[in-house]
Amino acid sequence: MSAEPERAGRSLTAASGAERTASARDEALDSWSRLHGGLDPRASFWVRNWVLVSHACARPLARLGLTPNTVTALGVIATAIALCLTILGDWWPLLAALVIVLAALLDGIDGAIAAQTGTASRWGRINDSVADRFSDVMLVGIVVVVGAPPWLGATIAVLTLILEITRATAQAVGMKGPGTVTVWERPSRVILAVVATVSAGSWWCAGLSSAVASGLALFIAAIGAALALIGTVQLGIAVRRQTRRLG
Repeated sequence: MSAEPERAGRSLTAASGAERTASARDEALDSWSRLHGGLDPRASFWVRNWVLVSHACARPLARLGLTPNTVTALGVIATAIALCLTILGDWWPLLAALVIVLAALLDGIDGAIAAQTGTASRWGRINDSVADRFSDVMLVGIVVVVGAPPWLGATIAVLTLILEITRATAQAVGMKGPGTVTVWERPSRVILAVVATVSAGSWWCAGLSSAVASGLALFIAAIGAALALIGTVQLGIAVRRQTRRLG
């Protein structure tokens, strides 16, 4: 019997599998877009792949029966654990950096589970937003713990909350989507905390003096404050333009 039909069958099966994979990826990206005011994640290499990784990690958790709200709560708990590890000092901030990354991943997984299981809801979005604000404050706290001045940490926290309150208020009066993607979104806040904890742990391992460590922490926090200020101004301009069109 000829092997041609068998090879043709395998090719069709492979093609069908590739089409299903491509379809699943498109659905993941489209579901993220629907939850974020129509923004297309395909326009950014980082956002696109972050969405795809989140959905890939969400699939086994969804099969286990974890709900989006449970994953949201786990993300907040993980951030709190990272803060506690940072307080321990010495080399513990290095471990805290890994926990911060895990918490950030959970922040993307909850929405992915909601999309995959069809359980997205307004209440879930409220929970996610409130959880994010708790995590934002704790991330700033981590930067302060490693040596940044408390007043500078308070500045970052206040600007972050102003940015998010402005966005939420604009959406409540009819603005669609996030208004604009600023330089001070959740990924930037996570990166700042990771850099701060990795630096703190590295400083301890290298045996640097506390004065040098505090100076580096001040520099890192100053960058965060500058980004928070720029991001707040960016959003304010975008909200003003968009709400003008609403009347």
